[in-house]
Amino acid sequence: MGIESILVIILIGAIAGWLAGQIVKGFGFGLLGNIVVGIVGAFVAGSIFPVIGLGFGGGILGSIIHATLGAVILLFLIKLVKRA
Repeated sequence: MGIESILVIILIGAIAGWLAGQIVKGFGFGLLGNIVVGIVGAFVAGSIFPVIGLGFGGGILGSIIHATLGAVILLFLIKLVKRA
């Protein structure tokens, strides 16, 4: 994996984490936290969405949507755990 790939992953993770923080109000973890939430959210979505038959196509926009939805799920789960 080249440096360009790593930079794209970080950029998509940052955008997805920020968008998820905006969607799930009250959850923002700063730049580094948003990147981590976005990347982990992409892995969560990559595990869940193929099982239920969802796909968003290829390209950067599809990746951002995919990672954002996964990050929203992750933030929702974090919110549930913090309430308990």
